[in-house]
Amino acid sequence: MAKSNAVWGIDIGQCALKALECRPHEKDENRIVVESFDYIEYPKILSQPEAEPEELVREALELFLSRNDLTGKSVAISVAGQSGLARFIKLPPVESKKIPDIVKYEARQQIPFSLEDVVWDYQQLTGGSEEDGFALEPEVGLFAMKRDQVARALEPLEAAGIEVDLIQLTPLAVYNYVCFDRLDDLQAQPYDPQAPPESTIVISLGTDTTDLVVTNGYRVWQRNIPIGGNHFTRSLSKELKLTFAKAEHLKRNATQADDPKAVFQAMRPVFSDLLAEIQRSLGYFTSIEKSAKFGSAIALGNAMKLPGLQRYLSQNLEQEVKPIEQFERLSAGSSSGRAPFKENILSFAVAYGLCIQGLGKGELHTSLLPEEIVRSRLVRAKKPWVVAGIAALMVGMTFNYFSHVSAWSETSTDAMKQAESAAEAAKRNSDGFKNANAELHEQFEALKVTGESLVSNVEGRLKWLELVKAIGTALPKDPRLPEERKETAEDISDRNELHIVSMVAQEYQDVGAEYFFLVKSKYDEEHSTSVEEGTDVHAAVGGGDPLDGQSEAGVGGDPSGKGWVIQLTGFHYHNSNRGNQTRRFVNNTLIKSLKEGVVLLPDGEGDTLIEVAMEDMGISHPWLVEGSNLVPEILDPEAGLPGAGSRRPPGGRLGTSDPLGEEELPESTEIELERYDFIVEFCWQPILKSQRRENAELKRQNEANQPAETAVADESNSTR
Repeated sequence: MAKSNAVWGIDIGQCALKALECRPHEKDENRIVVESFDYIEYPKILSQPEAEPEELVREALELFLSRNDLTGKSVAISVAGQSGLARFIKLPPVESKKIPDIVKYEARQQIPFSLEDVVWDYQQLTGGSEEDGFALEPEVGLFAMKRDQVARALEPLEAAGIEVDLIQLTPLAVYNYVCFDRLDDLQAQPYDPQAPPESTIVISLGTDTTDLVVTNGYRVWQRNIPIGGNHFTRSLSKELKLTFAKAEHLKRNATQADDPKAVFQAMRPVFSDLLAEIQRSLGYFTSIEKSAKFGSAIALGNAMKLPGLQRYLSQNLEQEVKPIEQFERLSAGSSSGRAPFKENILSFAVAYGLCIQGLGKGELHTSLLPEEIVRSRLVRAKKPWVVAGIAALMVGMTFNYFSHVSAWSETSTDAMKQAESAAEAAKRNSDGFKNANAELHEQFEALKVTGESLVSNVEGRLKWLELVKAIGTALPKDPRLPEERKETAEDISDRNELHIVSMVAQEYQDVGAEYFFLVKSKYDEEHSTSVEEGTDVHAAVGGGDPLDGQSEAGVGGDPSGKGWVIQLTGFHYHNSNRGNQTRRFVNNTLIKSLKEGVVLLPDGEGDTLIEVAMEDMGISHPWLVEGSNLVPEILDPEAGLPGAGSRRPPGGRLGTSDPLGEEELPESTEIELERYDFIVEFCWQPILKSQRRENAELKRQNEANQPAETAVADESNSTR
């Protein structure tokens, strides 16, 4: 059946079973109401010699169930802090959505067992900040417990027929109680790690251990101290030679003993040990939390009723330790006013904290209940609905079957059979026509592929010739006739000429991923540098505007798909002091022409020559890959080599006499120039002539449609 909004918090301790039943307050969401409680003290302490813990807990649970109804109510239980692991980890700034992955990694590092052998959970603590999806210095609480220990904790409750919905560590239940009940102004101000709120010290003295919890509401630190009420009993038993039972009775009634001084003298070592452990723990806490300041200190657990213990701790800790007298936000129902509740209020804090979390009002909402148990309960809860759905489906299918049978019986006549036969014949004829059409279509596609292959082979033979012609067109040329040129340093330096010494082509299956992606940053940097240098076309080619668009990544975005990378290696002597020099001359001539220029190709009707843009041939992203510093060079024009003359590095001019002094040589005609070496690369994804014609036709159609659309828009505007 469905759960109600009431929660039972059950704390199975070493001395007694404590339980609270709470529900939300009708009017005040910051309060809860106690509906019922139970306090069942065992005949013997579970850790007492000759005690049988399993039997004592079983009897206590049977008595608890005989006095309380858990039907339809959620159940939360606690386990001792030393049975589990609690770690609080500060993460570096990270995307919020990646925190689960980082926590799982940290769990493998922090938990000293395989994650398959433990039940673990985590929660990001409040007080952190987040900006643009990034958590800034988040702190995460990581909690774990071995599966066999979880099974041992659940075993007595499952044997009693109690379904547990939540398992929490005892110190964290205390933390939830303190945040809800004692820290009224929690989160009233943004959390400042450099100036956090005052921390509350909680000393929860149990039977065998003491849970020390320090919290400011946003952060929590806890330690389990292996000293509890039983240690006082054992000390009395040892010093006064008493049985455990008599020593326990004497401890609880120390003020009525014949010699109270002897009693306290016997327990004094335990007082000192407990104080030393608390001081050492608080000292360690202040060493890791430099900015922490202590506020109040509260005491929990019935063992705190031991005469003199509260005063002893207050004096030596220099901090007043006050046992709680009531729960501030727990409304007093009919049960809370009863004497047993008031007498044992110090021991109900853990059960109270469990109820707070069970009602969704706790700061921590983690649970160590195994996921497989939760999943099996969900499946079991849905079984009745599944069975009902299947039954309804079967009823519907049965009704549908009989309705079809009835309709079939009414139409099962000779006329219907003749009509069905005619329909089948028509269907067979239709299928035959479809098959014949499919065969003809396949034959057409095969012929089409063959035709395209033949055409592409013819055009494919021309693409390299077209590329060479495009490169030749893009290279700057001296318009003068050879006889008009002068073989002087000034004349050669002013010529609009680039000399290409090699061309290398490399094919890529994906020119964008395999080439351009690797050089994109250098490509963008080179084009930006060209613009910053003020590249000037006029200075290079005798007119025009400065080179535009050099910082763009090429027409149409980055290349993709199969293609080639063409590398041109060359040099030029256009390095006079008048303007375009070195790289600027290459950018304003070859690079600009490869990007914006045109070449005459037989793409027109009847293969007439027309201008075809470089980008329409598939040429894109030209850039100056490498350029050297100016290199001095001596040329001999009389050698008659292309460009100028024979070349040799400087190192002394030819003399006017023979080195051996035997024969006089003619006067030297050598010229001193400055050479600039460069490497240019561009992408080439060949577009064949047939495809260029199709692209041009589509462009003409779009341009023809554009004026009509503009006219309609103008007419519409005039009508308005």
